[in-house]
Amino acid sequence: MRVYSATDVGQKRKMNQDYVFVSENPVGNLPNLFVVADGMGGHNAGDYASSHAVQTLVDEIRRDADFNPIKVIRHAIETANTEILERSRREEHLRGMGTTIVVCTVVGHYAYVANVGDSRLYVIQGEIHQVTKDHSLVQEMVRMGEIKPEEARNHPDKNIITRALGAERTVDIDFFDLKLEPDSTILMCSDGLSNMVEDSKLEEIILDQTEELPKKGEKLLKEANQNGGKDNIAVILVEPFTNEVEKC
Repeated sequence: MRVYSATDVGQKRKMNQDYVFVSENPVGNLPNLFVVADGMGGHNAGDYASSHAVQTLVDEIRRDADFNPIKVIRHAIETANTEILERSRREEHLRGMGTTIVVCTVVGHYAYVANVGDSRLYVIQGEIHQVTKDHSLVQEMVRMGEIKPEEARNHPDKNIITRALGAERTVDIDFFDLKLEPDSTILMCSDGLSNMVEDSKLEEIILDQTEELPKKGEKLLKEANQNGGKDNIAVILVEPFTNEVEKC
């Protein structure tokens, strides 16, 4: 397994409210763990929301005795949601904070994925495929047929999300499981990448056979910044089966 991760403040923001966690080694009963969170809130509240939510999630996963990855991730996200909501209500300077989250673990040849908000997970297997579905006002408008997908990218309400950790006492989580091919690459990112770089360009960069994984990650950050860098950027790239491919 090869992994790259980074966050970047972008070109317009003063503070980085994106947070990533990566572990190729076991975390609790999960064989590995990858997380992207994109915080929201004034001053340092968004920064605190994303980092604290991920730290809470990781701590819960380490303590969980269950072996079912979906149950482990669900419980951890629900605990993180409660923690962010209660902390927001207790402390005035954190009032109204929240965060998106997208979580992945690779078990054997399967990826188990959970998301809340509009941070994304893609799988690139010959071509790019967006696995998660954005929980955003604009995406709901696309689903209802009110606007076309190509209109969504530059819509004025692009940044309004419909689900987040810390928004309500109960959190509605989407789960996905998918079989990975030997040459799969997983891309997890905040909307600071997906809003700035077209899927076709993401695919082109990741499928470039002449570049190693870290260079691909650096190119993704550079592309987002060259296109305006309007938000913080978080990127995780995972090549799950690198060793198996090399042995063949």
